[in-house]
Amino acid sequence: MALTPRQAADRRAQRNRTRLKKLSNGRPRLSVFRSSKNIYAQVIDDARGVTLAAASSLEGEKGSDKDAAALVGKLVAERALEKGVKDVVFDRGGYIYHGRVKALADAAREAGLSF
Repeated sequence: MALTPRQAADRRAQRNRTRLKKLSNGRPRLSVFRSSKNIYAQVIDDARGVTLAAASSLEGEKGSDKDAAALVGKLVAERALEKGVKDVVFDRGGYIYHGRVKALADAAREAGLSF
């Protein structure tokens, strides 16, 4: 039986998370979620199952453009560094590394996270 597009996307995202977990070597992952109106980022420790740092475009007055994504990347990196997290694995969640996702990743790197 064929999968619906949503089921295929869910399966792909799970496959990506599983692969990232194998490659992470104990590092937390920087997970990105983007909606049509906002963008969210979390630094998650999968070993303990806790979120170490989080940021979203809801915190500022920006919308969902590249500038808002860059601000979210900077915020989540600063909060992760406060918790002592410097090395992470980037989990783009099945999104193409382009546009808002790329802007968030670049801003997080500039703010001090390494991945």
